[in-house]
Amino acid sequence: MRKNRKGAWRATGIVTALATAAAIASVTPVQAQTTADLSAWITDGWGGGTVTSQPAGIDCHTTAWDPYTTTDPPPNPTGACTASFEVGTTVTFTATPDPGSYLNDGPTPNPVTVRAGYNFTWAMFCPADGLCSAG
Repeated sequence: MRKNRKGAWRATGIVTALATAAAIASVTPVQAQTTADLSAWITDGWGGGTVTSQPAGIDCHTTAWDPYTTTDPPPNPTGACTASFEVGTTVTFTATPDPGSYLNDGPTPNPVTVRAGYNFTWAMFCPADGLCSAG
């Protein structure tokens, strides 16, 4: 005698489908990123200066460096070179050269609208005597 299992398989499939749907419905959706980091990158033009942001958060300074008078590596920028801002915030930058230096280029881009992920601006300061790595 042969047993009819067709109904049992159908019932198992329905129960599995319902359990899968319930598991999918219980997953918490991924939250949208509400803040993101924004960095000021001061390229090595051998001059000194500061990049600041409005709204406040970034106050990044680099010191002038002459590769022909020292074998030491260039100094790292100091201060707050990265800050967290709300996504959608428009941040405007000001670049101020130190005495004896000038702003060769940047900040670029300016302003920056903060987006989820990586955000940056950059600037290059050169010494006033014309010796600049940017040529």
